[in-house]
Amino acid sequence: MKKLIFDAFLLIFLTIAAFLLLLSIKPVQIQIMTYNVKHCAGMDLVVDYDRTANVISKTQPNVVAIQELDSMTGRSGRKYQLEELANRTNYYPVFGKAIDYDGGGYGVGVLTKEHPLSTKRISLPGEEPRLLLVVELKDYVIACTHLDLEEDTRLASIPLIIEEANYWQKPFIIAGDLNDNPDSQVLKKLKKYFTINSGNEYTFPADKPNECIDYVATFNNCQVKTIESVVVDEPEVSDHRPLLVKLQLHR
Repeated sequence: MKKLIFDAFLLIFLTIAAFLLLLSIKPVQIQIMTYNVKHCAGMDLVVDYDRTANVISKTQPNVVAIQELDSMTGRSGRKYQLEELANRTNYYPVFGKAIDYDGGGYGVGVLTKEHPLSTKRISLPGEEPRLLLVVELKDYVIACTHLDLEEDTRLASIPLIIEEANYWQKPFIIAGDLNDNPDSQVLKKLKKYFTINSGNEYTFPADKPNECIDYVATFNNCQVKTIESVVVDEPEVSDHRPLLVKLQLHR
């Protein structure tokens, strides 16, 4: 009798444990935006933080990877641009300075809805130095970059990105302006290790797009389903249109 009771309790325990395990590996659904904001200057060359922030607020992505940000430069009136956007959108800001510029800094940034667990800045090659900004979140890692204008330098950056992606046990997502088209050698090299989740829609120039140079991609250490990839219809806020990708991640 005692054995039967013990076996019954054991079965209940194992059932609960299996149920909790299933909950723990439930797919994570997220929205990633990548946006080259051209130091928040629109096609009219006017710097307008409200206008840029509204693009983010309208779509409410989990994470925004941002390129071409000023930080305390003379050009931008000594404003910390990422903080200006964070204050208007209620996101956490992480800035990565790539170069000194006009009395301040210039680089990339990440805005996140949840508080980051850790951050890392990795130098990438370029006549104008480039950066990979890595931000760890609870269920995944987001990396933002803006690759160089020279193809050889872009190609030299890919192994460094792959090396960083290999470090993480969580799904690793890269988003940014890669300055190259989908059929380029750079993208072919990246596709050996990453799944490109964004489509081939044009993102640049914003007023009459004819180039696809902005991307979201996931490292092949996880299963991922691309639910949707959309180029947001914003022809005036920057010289790039924002790219919004909805993903389902399986760890």
